[in-house]
Amino acid sequence: IDNKPYTRVWIPDPDEVWRSAEIIKDYKEGDKSLHLKLEDETLYEYPIDLQGNELPFLRNPDILVGENDLTALSYLHEPAVLHNLKVRFLESNHIYTYCGIVLVAINPYEQLPIYEQDVIYAYSGQNMGDMDPHIFAVAEEAYKQMARDEKNQSIIVSGESGAGKTVSAKYAMRFFATVGGSASDTNIEAKVLASSPIMEAIGNAKTTRNDNSSRFGKYIQIGFDKRYHIIGANMRTYLLEKSRVVFQAEDERNYHIFYQLCASASLPEFKDLGLTCAEDFFYTSQGGDTSIDGVDDADDFEKTRHAFTLLGVKESHQTTIFRIIAAILHLGNLEIQAERDGDACSVSSEDEHLNNFCGLLGVEYSQMQHWLCHRKLVTTSETYVKSMSVQQVVNARNALAKHIYARLFNWIVQHINKALHTTVKQHSFIGVLDIYGFETFEVNSFEQFCINYANEKLQQQFNSHVFKLEQEEYMKEGIPWTLIDFYDNQPCIDLIEAKLGILDLLDEECKVPKGTDQNWAQKLYDRHASSQHFQKPRMSNTSFIVLHFADKVEYQSEGFLEKNRDTVYEEQINILKASKYQMVADLFQDEKDAAPTTSMAKGTSKISVRSARPVIKAANKEHKKTVGHQFRNSLHLLMETLNATTPHYVRCIKPNDEKLPFKFDPKRAVQQLRACGVLETIRISAAGFPSRWSYHDFFNRYRVLMKKRDLSKNDKKQICQTLLEDLIKDPDKFQFGRTKIFFRAGQVAYLEKLRADKFRAATIMIQKTVRGWLQRVKYKRLRQAAMVIQRYTRGHLARRLAEHLRRTRAAIIFQKQYRMLRILRAFQRVRNATITIQAFARGMFVRRIYRKILAEHKATILQKYVRGWLARTRFHRVRGATIVLQCYYRRMKARQELKALRIEARSAQHLKKLNIGMENKVVQLQRKIDEQNKEYKLLNEQLSMLTSAHSSEVEKLKKELVQYQQSHRGDGNQLVSLQEEMEHLRLELEKAHGERKVVEDSYVKEKDLLRKRISDLEEENALLKQEKEELNSRILCQSEDEFARNTVEENIQMKKELEEERSRYQNLVKEYSRLEQRYDNLRDEMTIIKQAPGHRRNPSNQSSLESDSNYPSISTSEIGDTEDVIQQVEEVGMEKAAMDMTLFLKLQKRVRELEQERKKLQTQLEKKEQESKKSQVIEMKTEVTSDHEDFAYNSLKRQELESENKKLKNELNELRKAIADRATQNNSSNDIQDSYNLLLNQLKSANEELEVRKEEVLILRTQIMKAAQQKETGKNMESITTNASWPNSDKHIDQEDAIEAYQGMCETNRLLEAQLQDQRREHEEEVEALKNQVDAMQEELEKQQQAFLQTLQLSPEAQVEFGLQQEITRLTNENLDLKELLEKLEKNEKKLKKQLKIYMKKVQDFEASQVTVPAERRQHERNMQVAVQRKEKDFQGMLEYYKEDEPLLIRNLITDLKPQAVSATVPCLPAYILYMCIRHADYINDDQKVHSLLTSTINGIKKVLKKHNDDFQMTSFWLANTCRLLHCLKQYSGDAGFMTQNTPKQNEHCLKNFDLTEYRQVLSHLSIQIYQQLIKIAEGILQPMIVSAVLENESIQGLSGVKPMGYRNRSSSMADGDSSYSLDAIIRQLNTFHSIMCDQGLDPEIVQQVFKQLFYMINAVALNNLLLRKDVCSWSTGMQLRFNISQLEEWLRGKNLQQSGAAQTLEPLIQAAQLLQLKKKTSEDAEAICSLCTSLTTQQIVKILNLYTPVNEFEERVTVAFIRDIQMHLQERNDPPQLLLDFKHMFPVLFPFNPSSITMDSIHLPASLNLEFLHKV
Repeated sequence: IDNKPYTRVWIPDPDEVWRSAEIIKDYKEGDKSLHLKLEDETLYEYPIDLQGNELPFLRNPDILVGENDLTALSYLHEPAVLHNLKVRFLESNHIYTYCGIVLVAINPYEQLPIYEQDVIYAYSGQNMGDMDPHIFAVAEEAYKQMARDEKNQSIIVSGESGAGKTVSAKYAMRFFATVGGSASDTNIEAKVLASSPIMEAIGNAKTTRNDNSSRFGKYIQIGFDKRYHIIGANMRTYLLEKSRVVFQAEDERNYHIFYQLCASASLPEFKDLGLTCAEDFFYTSQGGDTSIDGVDDADDFEKTRHAFTLLGVKESHQTTIFRIIAAILHLGNLEIQAERDGDACSVSSEDEHLNNFCGLLGVEYSQMQHWLCHRKLVTTSETYVKSMSVQQVVNARNALAKHIYARLFNWIVQHINKALHTTVKQHSFIGVLDIYGFETFEVNSFEQFCINYANEKLQQQFNSHVFKLEQEEYMKEGIPWTLIDFYDNQPCIDLIEAKLGILDLLDEECKVPKGTDQNWAQKLYDRHASSQHFQKPRMSNTSFIVLHFADKVEYQSEGFLEKNRDTVYEEQINILKASKYQMVADLFQDEKDAAPTTSMAKGTSKISVRSARPVIKAANKEHKKTVGHQFRNSLHLLMETLNATTPHYVRCIKPNDEKLPFKFDPKRAVQQLRACGVLETIRISAAGFPSRWSYHDFFNRYRVLMKKRDLSKNDKKQICQTLLEDLIKDPDKFQFGRTKIFFRAGQVAYLEKLRADKFRAATIMIQKTVRGWLQRVKYKRLRQAAMVIQRYTRGHLARRLAEHLRRTRAAIIFQKQYRMLRILRAFQRVRNATITIQAFARGMFVRRIYRKILAEHKATILQKYVRGWLARTRFHRVRGATIVLQCYYRRMKARQELKALRIEARSAQHLKKLNIGMENKVVQLQRKIDEQNKEYKLLNEQLSMLTSAHSSEVEKLKKELVQYQQSHRGDGNQLVSLQEEMEHLRLELEKAHGERKVVEDSYVKEKDLLRKRISDLEEENALLKQEKEELNSRILCQSEDEFARNTVEENIQMKKELEEERSRYQNLVKEYSRLEQRYDNLRDEMTIIKQAPGHRRNPSNQSSLESDSNYPSISTSEIGDTEDVIQQVEEVGMEKAAMDMTLFLKLQKRVRELEQERKKLQTQLEKKEQESKKSQVIEMKTEVTSDHEDFAYNSLKRQELESENKKLKNELNELRKAIADRATQNNSSNDIQDSYNLLLNQLKSANEELEVRKEEVLILRTQIMKAAQQKETGKNMESITTNASWPNSDKHIDQEDAIEAYQGMCETNRLLEAQLQDQRREHEEEVEALKNQVDAMQEELEKQQQAFLQTLQLSPEAQVEFGLQQEITRLTNENLDLKELLEKLEKNEKKLKKQLKIYMKKVQDFEASQVTVPAERRQHERNMQVAVQRKEKDFQGMLEYYKEDEPLLIRNLITDLKPQAVSATVPCLPAYILYMCIRHADYINDDQKVHSLLTSTINGIKKVLKKHNDDFQMTSFWLANTCRLLHCLKQYSGDAGFMTQNTPKQNEHCLKNFDLTEYRQVLSHLSIQIYQQLIKIAEGILQPMIVSAVLENESIQGLSGVKPMGYRNRSSSMADGDSSYSLDAIIRQLNTFHSIMCDQGLDPEIVQQVFKQLFYMINAVALNNLLLRKDVCSWSTGMQLRFNISQLEEWLRGKNLQQSGAAQTLEPLIQAAQLLQLKKKTSEDAEAICSLCTSLTTQQIVKILNLYTPVNEFEERVTVAFIRDIQMHLQERNDPPQLLLDFKHMFPVLFPFNPSSITMDSIHLPASLNLEFLHKV
């Protein structure tokens, strides 16, 4: 394209084939040489052929090196292919590489961990281009195309000896055996794999190139049925190398089976074979060393024998096979003695080896001895015997040995085919062809000619297939198809197989009596000298050269005729046919005899398959087919088969001849690449448009080259077209297809260069900007630093100046202060002297003034007192005069007023006023006097009464006093005696005191001694403690770390063991459920096979019930419920049931008694109602007593009635049992049967009536309880009132008041006593009445029994008639009663309906009023109304049903139930309903009912799960319900450990009679199975999303760059349609799972375990895919992956699932993402990677580093040295050798006990469940 400087090219090299160089000088057209610089920096001038104008090949950009597919390379040529394979093989240790449709496999000569079972599962179901190249990917592609296209497939594995063909074919078959495992128990896949060790033993040998070289070709067809399960197989073999039996070259061996048999010769069963070690036999010792390093022949022989047994070869046949092989060895050791000058020879008659040979094959010794040395000649006139020379005998012996071995080989192949044959019709097959590759040696003979002929045919088929695929691709994309010139080897094939070709001439020469190899060679020269593919060597007249597609090969003609004839003498064969061993004789039968068995064995294949073995027909040599003719026919048959299938190619390459691991010899590799057609594929691809890009990928990759205005368009196709037209001017260099863009070779490299240039320019711009920014940052940093330094320096100088100024100022201050102080002290001295003088002077002056003031003050005091006295005297005198004047004046005024009053008193009006007031007062006083008189009289009367009462009381008291005094005298005597006793006791006490003092003294002494001793001991103890603490501290310091470590390790070990044990247990449960499922399937198949046309199939629930009938039954008890007895009676067989009259009459009598009981209960109920009404009217005091009495009476009566009821029930059950027994014994007429049926119906109706009465008694009980509560409240009130009256009792009470109170109390007591006696009397009367009734009933019973006994003496007809009459009369009465009851019920129903309508209207009005309430709240309230109903008054949390309703219960509650039907109710409602039914069965003590219900429940759940085995919601629903039922059985089991959180109400709901521990175990197993099914469903939904969403989806847009991709990413293997998922799809699915499980009430612990399992699966699938894909191991994928994982972790936090351990399961994937992002260059990086990636194994880390691929040229590859450094760091780890994670691993599940807070009586049954037959108890 352009040879500019720095362009890298490839130049030829004699040692390395091609070397890389770099152009250092511009090349101009016409230059004779190129100036190059090699990789070792040496300069080189490369000459250019100007005529051919052949410039060196250009090298691909580094970004493309190491690609998975060679067709992804931009420059497609030999050096690019070789370099890519070398880089992948040596640096990344990748042995597989795609080259278009071919998988190139390089033999690593080392066992790699890439073929385990988990790798098979990882490749299964994947698209071929999605994963790294692998033999499993090719096998999966073949399997997928077979299933999708309904077409047979072939995998053609070729390569030279030692390249690994057999191993590749073996792994392909192992893949098919694993993925397409047989559906039945025939284990056909194991048989297919078992054929490999047999075929290796009899067909493989050690050669100079390979220790296990296949010396034959084979084509194995693996047959599949319509479901694509393996049903059989068939093998065809080609061209066994028979010459190896009699001759081996240096360092080679014979076939392995000879050495295996010799190594096992010491076994007792092989003693009669006469074998020794392999060195003793001529046929096994010609090559020298008879052993192979690392191979144990004896061990391999055991594997071979085991494979024979597995394939059904009888022991007798195996023994015969080994006898024949031993006979061949003995035949090779014959000693042939020459006679008569070498023209004749003989074999000694005592030859031990000939004797063994004849004995082992069962032939006559003398005949074999004769015909080994002689031959029969047949002419037209006579037949005569001719002796043979030694060489002729040796040749004949060798031919016989080869013929025997070939026949044995074919027999074994036939028997393998018989063992792999199947009678089932084959739908399709996949063939695996393991055939020798192109061979060229120094001496090439007939075998190499046949091999190379076969490879010519295969290469022609390969070329045409590649050409056809290319044509299809162009046609599909609408690209104009131009004919590509590709190598067609038809002329070479015609040279070999056409008329008068090489094979024809060879066969013709073989027919000539005196034909020789030289004559044949001369005919070839004459015939084909002009052919372009045939040449004659210059130096030889016996050799010829054929120009094959891979190379030209020189063949030596010596031996061609002999090998083609394959002559064996007829006489020797006839001796073997007469063997006494049948198998030996059969081995040598003619082909026509063996043909029918062959055709039968091959009859199932769609394509007719014939044996490819050479079959000799010794009787007529002229008509015998030659080896070449047979090989040509079998090859044509093979080509027909291959052409009718879709081929897949695997080309095996041998990297070196020394068999060294991971050593690459470029010369040998190129030789094989040319020979196997890989380079031809490249050439065909490169001739057209080898590089292909989808528009989307091209847009993403090269959008950097587009302009902004182009990017704004929406049509990506148009954008790409515009870009290419701008960039590539030559329109022939690219073509636009429908979905892809096609490029000529080198154009992608040119685009990559433009992209790299654009990136480089952008990088330079970025670098320029960044460097400028860095320099600016550096300058700013320096400037800032300089400024800081300046600032600190200036600050320092300023501080120093300030210090100087401060010190100068301080010195001045010191001086100033000192001077001031000196002057101040002088001043103070003067000042002090002055002050002293002033003080004395001022004191003198002040004292003088003070004395003067004191004298003046005293004079003032004298004046003050004199003046005061004078003033007081004057005041007293004035005041006396004033008082006298006032007295006189007041007297005068009083006299005047008195005079005026006297005048007024004398007037008349004044008198009248006074009189009126006085009269009123007099009348009032009179009335008051009268009233007082009356009161006085009353008081006198009362006083008289009180005095009389008092006097009588006093007399009584006096009498009492006298009595008391008398008694007191007696007390006085007692007092004296008591005083004496006290004196006696006092004396004893004093004695005790004395003794006590003595004891105390001794105690004090002992105490002192003990204290001393204790103190000594304490000191010693303290010393010992100190020593002990010191020792302990030392020991602790030493052992604390070790102990902690040991305990932690033990804990971890124990946890691991527990987890392993739990997982083993759950795996056993899983296996058991799988076997159970399989057993059910087989049983269904058997029933389908055996089912007659007229037979009806049993109900499914019947079989399921029977299948689980081995569950342990519950402890039996007496049958307490009458329905069960009726059920038993009905099940006895009513057709044969007879009726005994006595029993019938007894039952009739019992019915009447039950009717009386019913009436009695009804009357009792009415009485109670009346009494309750009366009790409301009676006053408080009487109510207390009467209620108490009624309560006691009612409780007694109820107990009696209950006991009587139990007796009646037991008697009735006994009678029914007796009837059941009699019914089985007697056979009677239909009339008796009818009467019996009537009686049973009547019993049922009576029983129902009795249940109604039971409910009425329960109502009565509640009413009595209420009355008792009211009575207690009355008592409480009374006690309160009495307590309130007591506080005043301590106060003083009058004697009369006390007497009145006492009398009132006495009267009250009398009233209470009278009422109590009345109650007792009434109670006794009622008890007597009841006793009388019982007696009367007993008498009536006896009379009736007597009457019945009399009727028994009548004839049976009369008895029946009598019984029927009684029954009719009774039934008519009962019918009338029932009609009345029905009318009442109908009225009641109408009334209730009216009430219901009223309530409905009210509810509607209420809802209408609530319209303003928000929608969410209203919805929530509605849900709550549905879920939590008003608690019914008398519901006990039990549900009753009839036995016959059990199937209906299971159907409505389990089989037909949809989770949506109970979505708005209490979670796990079915579990609660089932428990309530179980509880009722436990309550009535019915073990059969409990057993039947639990068994039906378990089988019903299994049936539902089997039907909905892919429905997550249904599985989750039943997991929640099964766990809840299990929790209920634990919570209410009565076991204290499960009842710690129960409320008292919940404790009432416990089971009373049965221990259901074993059923809990069964439910636990069922829960595990459901959990495993739930995980399987969830994984099935999530698994297809994981790789696309987690690894491939671009969650961060534009981060990942798309790389060029090869043929595999554009091949037909890709499924149509876009199946990509985003991470949001996974999160949405996880949300769906979470909401379903939470809505259905699944325990949070189980939800956590589910998500832990699912996240482990996400981690395992994503990591496994990452480890098998080179295209996702890049930095950008690591970034995407880390982001996606963070989204998943965020989801876990949002759902509060952090504690589940789910996030920890993602740790390996997180570390893988970090590993992709980390720097990978230095040893520090290696240490960081090793310390970080603790959850990844060494192999995983190395694998990721090997796969790491730069997306852009600016990234660096991981060097081999760095990977070795990592491996060195990780050597100490003991990681398992497994590369991939087991994504099918399942953590053991735990079901922690989770009690419910819901009580059973609060649960409501929705009408939608149709459970009306369940009755609340």
